[in-house]
Amino acid sequence: MKRTFYLFTSGALYRCDNTICFEPLSGPKRYLPVEDTAEIVVFGELDLNKRFLEFCSRNEILLHFFSHEGYYQGSYYPREHLASGALLLVQAEHYLDEKKRLTLARSFVEGASRNILRVMKYYQARGKDLSASIDSIESLQTSIPHADGIAPLMAFEGNIREMYYKGFDTIVGLPDFVFEGRSRRPPRNELNALISFGNSILYSICLSEIYRTHLDPRIGYLHATNLRRFTLNLDVAEIFKPLIVDRVIFTLLGRGMLKVGDFERGTGGIMMKESARKTFVQQMEEKLHTTIDHREIGHPVSYQRLIRLELYKLEKHLLGDKVYEPFLATW
Repeated sequence: MKRTFYLFTSGALYRCDNTICFEPLSGPKRYLPVEDTAEIVVFGELDLNKRFLEFCSRNEILLHFFSHEGYYQGSYYPREHLASGALLLVQAEHYLDEKKRLTLARSFVEGASRNILRVMKYYQARGKDLSASIDSIESLQTSIPHADGIAPLMAFEGNIREMYYKGFDTIVGLPDFVFEGRSRRPPRNELNALISFGNSILYSICLSEIYRTHLDPRIGYLHATNLRRFTLNLDVAEIFKPLIVDRVIFTLLGRGMLKVGDFERGTGGIMMKESARKTFVQQMEEKLHTTIDHREIGHPVSYQRLIRLELYKLEKHLLGDKVYEPFLATW
């Protein structure tokens, strides 16, 4: 499987013969083999030119750009080599048809909520008292099939996540990392900074996986298709946030791999230092390449491969081959 490369320092990125060269402002050059590169995630200031972007397009390499504070800024999304006009029409039809859109949106929320419960029950079995949050989420979950529109469905989803986040302090159990409610831009504390950073990375990964299917990332179902560039990646990420991002956060904090000193206060709120971001993406890459047994396929697959399989299932649903059912963790 091709790799994701993360560039934290500033420098120049250019084509060198038939490979990619990153030349930092200080230090040795770094060569990225084209055949092994799926996407490049950029955090530092970067110089590049049109010739390099053309090279990326020919080799189907995506670029994702993040600000110094760790906020997602945008992507270079090469010409879609698998674009399908027929599937695009069907994808749009399922968005414009309120009933069809709601069916898919419910599935994303159902998948997210059930994976949230799986995570909570995992930690409950390990001595964390999460019974109150679990009971509340299970009660809210029964309302999902009865949501008669996107707005009430989003409200149920928001309430479920609120109950879920209330359990974070119990799971983490560290006075330096107290949740105090969800805050995004700016994140008010270290735990919110970790959640926002991890979610942004997952959104870019889901976008890269969509690029390698026939789907159009601009048409989502739970998240409204509007002036925002991409929305389908946000939908799919909902299912995997608890299993990938949140589990990475709990691992990093549980093992003492991140401390309060790995954060700093900036104009954009609490920020992760560069060393913390490196530690996070290293652990996230490890998680993405962790394999689990897949009952339907009959052999182990990685979490990153699960994202691609989720998109294939969505394609089949849109084409009328098989009703979409979200991935549900069974560990």
